[in-house]
Amino acid sequence: MAYDGLFTKKMIESLQFLTTGRIHKINQPENDAIIMVVRQNRKNHQLLLSIHPSFSRLQLTNKKYDNPFDPPMFARVFRKHLEGGFIKAIRQIGNDRRIEIDVESKDEIGDTIYRTVILEIMGKHSNLILVDDNRKIIEGFKHLTPNTNQYRTVMPGFQYETPPTQNKINPFDISGEEVTQYIDFNSGKIAKQLLNHFEGFSPLITNEIVSRRKFITQSTLPAAFDEVLAEVKAAPIPVFHKNHKTGKEDFYFMKLQQFHDDMIEYDSLNELLDRYYEARGERERVKQRANDLVKFVQQQLHKYQNKLSKLIDEQEGTKEKDTQQLYGELITANIYRINQGDEYVTVLNYYTNEEVTIPLNPTKSPSVNAQHYYKQYNRLKTRDRELNKQIVLTKENITYFENIEQQLAHITVNEIDDIRDELAEQGFMKQRKQSKKKKKSELKLQSYVATDGTPILVGKNNKQNDYLTNKKANKNHIWFHTKDIPGSHVVILNDIPSEETIKEAAMLAGYFSKAGSSSQIPVDYTEIKHVHKPSGAKPGFVTYDNQKTLFVTPDYDHIQQMKSND
Repeated sequence: MAYDGLFTKKMIESLQFLTTGRIHKINQPENDAIIMVVRQNRKNHQLLLSIHPSFSRLQLTNKKYDNPFDPPMFARVFRKHLEGGFIKAIRQIGNDRRIEIDVESKDEIGDTIYRTVILEIMGKHSNLILVDDNRKIIEGFKHLTPNTNQYRTVMPGFQYETPPTQNKINPFDISGEEVTQYIDFNSGKIAKQLLNHFEGFSPLITNEIVSRRKFITQSTLPAAFDEVLAEVKAAPIPVFHKNHKTGKEDFYFMKLQQFHDDMIEYDSLNELLDRYYEARGERERVKQRANDLVKFVQQQLHKYQNKLSKLIDEQEGTKEKDTQQLYGELITANIYRINQGDEYVTVLNYYTNEEVTIPLNPTKSPSVNAQHYYKQYNRLKTRDRELNKQIVLTKENITYFENIEQQLAHITVNEIDDIRDELAEQGFMKQRKQSKKKKKSELKLQSYVATDGTPILVGKNNKQNDYLTNKKANKNHIWFHTKDIPGSHVVILNDIPSEETIKEAAMLAGYFSKAGSSSQIPVDYTEIKHVHKPSGAKPGFVTYDNQKTLFVTPDYDHIQQMKSND
């Protein structure tokens, strides 16, 4: 929870320049977000108010949003009361994640009216509420009735009541020396105690306080608390942190000493949040729209992995076939020494010059015993051959679904149906019923531009991979793919690319792979003429040779800078 009360305070401070700005337009591009376009200093600023369960926040954003042709009712109410109005104040309530924006506007007959937008950032209970100058609710994004909430009602016409609080202490109202009176040092877990007592604190900042001293005691806590709060009050240093071992990412408005891995600084809090939430927001939308598809792919992977394990176990039993063949040969070679009624025979194994004892059926003749072992050999040989086919096919299916799983982590909402259609074409899913046959549109590949201006193309799904590798690229273009790791096909559209461009293309291949959040990812590259698609192979599957290998660590920010808008 990096967007805590302290982060909210810094964000509110950074947005004060919008005061006196005019609300030019209001849109609701997503179910849980409002965009206010505020005109200030001859420039439009997109103010995002989000109540997403995981990504709720207030920020300025440069991201382009697609707005619905028919705006939802909530957006219409906001437009009616706020469009054309001027922002008079933006404030934080205490040190909590509650924000109020006062707006002076005009009603239908031109009279001045005053409205307040209240953003409550409370995880899954986040809400966005519009009230009049008497704090009477005009509309709330989430309605809370007396039957659904015992603490307060959020319905048009009701008086606005603040959410129930835990009566925590504003950390800016006390000093480090006073903090100790709220902490039981004998109980331990000092970070958690700080979290429970102080308003707007998150685990991120309480862990930072306790990490500033080797031991936190009654004598060391005050100085650690004051030290961190002094940095909180200083000018913000927006930072993004990524732990390459765990893949965990965090952001904050100041440098945190608890982080020892790479930290990237940004020019503003808004730029930092755009960076942090961009990929997450898209992944969340994909997850919501493709939840059943993700589950299906995981089920198929689990099914084929279990099947492979059983096939391999079963194949172990066919290893006896060579022994069965040997017994048949040795019985035939020594048939003159065997009499019906013998229960076994000991003969010389002419392959190893060692004696071997062979069990016999005493009720059968020596020749029938030999035939029995030959039949066993042929049966196991046939079974082994069939199991080999099944193992190869099962491994192909595992590889295929691992690739689909990797693609689901990088696709956009618009690309979900492409994967559904492909799975149906491959016979894994039922074909969706379509009322009208859609005209096949040309496959659109994701385009990137290297530092020297060279275009690089990336396939985001199997159809795109096939099209890029087998049709779009020419035989001398350089092709990239992660070594033995599911990932996208990447091609440089240049016969003689620079070393820097090769490294950037390899980084793209590493990023768009199952190992995308790791470091030192092995990426193979070779010319397209050395890449081959076997006859009958599944979409996206190729073999290649004459490759070289690079080890890369993806740099998300550099990749975003390379992204083409075409």
